[in-house]
Amino acid sequence: MRSVLRIVGIVLAAIAVLLVAAILIVPPILTKGPMPEALPAMESSATVTVDDGRPITFTPSTGTTSGVIIYPGAFVEPRSYAPAARALAEEGAFVSIVPMPFSLAILGANRADGVIDDHPEIANWTIAGHSLGGVMAAGYAADHHDTIGGLVLWASYPQDGDDLTNWDGEAASVFGTLDGLTTLDDIEGSRVRLPADTVFAAIEGGNHAYFGWYGDQRGDNMATITRDQQQQLVIDETAAVVRRLADNG
Repeated sequence: MRSVLRIVGIVLAAIAVLLVAAILIVPPILTKGPMPEALPAMESSATVTVDDGRPITFTPSTGTTSGVIIYPGAFVEPRSYAPAARALAEEGAFVSIVPMPFSLAILGANRADGVIDDHPEIANWTIAGHSLGGVMAAGYAADHHDTIGGLVLWASYPQDGDDLTNWDGEAASVFGTLDGLTTLDDIEGSRVRLPADTVFAAIEGGNHAYFGWYGDQRGDNMATITRDQQQQLVIDETAAVVRRLADNG
C-alpha cells in the first residue's frame, strides 16, 4: 500500500511540476512582442510623457480629464498597442495600457481598478480592448457604470453573460471585414448585448492582427489595406468616443 501511495505521490508531484512549468514557460513563448515600427511610440516628447512601467502610461503635457484604458489581446505584449495609445495621447487623452497576468485579460479583468484609483484627476474614463481584452473590457464596463463612461471594442464583443443594453455610456464596436478570428457573424450577434446607439464601425479590408503591431496571427485573413490605414481608423473611432464622452460629461 505504501508503495502505491508513493507512486501516486510521485505522479501527482510530476503533474504539478509540469503545470507550473507550463504556466511559467508557455505564455512567454506564445506572447507576441511589438514590431520594430511600434517602438518609437514608446519615446517621450515635449507633448507626451511615456512611462514604460506596469501599466504603460502616455500623459499629454497639456493636462486632461479624459482617460483611456486599453486591455491587450491574448498573448500580445502591451507595447504592441503603443502607436494607437500614443496617438490618442497626442489628441489629449491620458492613456494606460494594462499588462495582464500570463498575457491573458481573463486573469486580470479588474486591473482597470488600479489605473482609476491612481488617477483621480480623470473624470471621464473610456475602456478599450482588443479581442479577448475587449471581452473583458466589456465586462468591466458592465460592472462599473459609475466610473466607466466609454467602451470601445476592437475586434471584440461582450460575452453572453454581459448585458450592456441598458448601459448609458458611449459605445463603439470597431471591426475588420476580413477578420478571420472575430468574424462578421460574431459582431452581428453582439448587437443584442450592446446599447441600441452603439456605433458599429466596419473597417473595409481590415483584419484581426492590424489592431496592433505584433505581426501576423494564425487563423487570420490577409488584409487588403495597410496596417497604418487600419490603425488610423481604429484611433479615429476610439478618439470619437472619448470626445463624445467629454462633451456629454
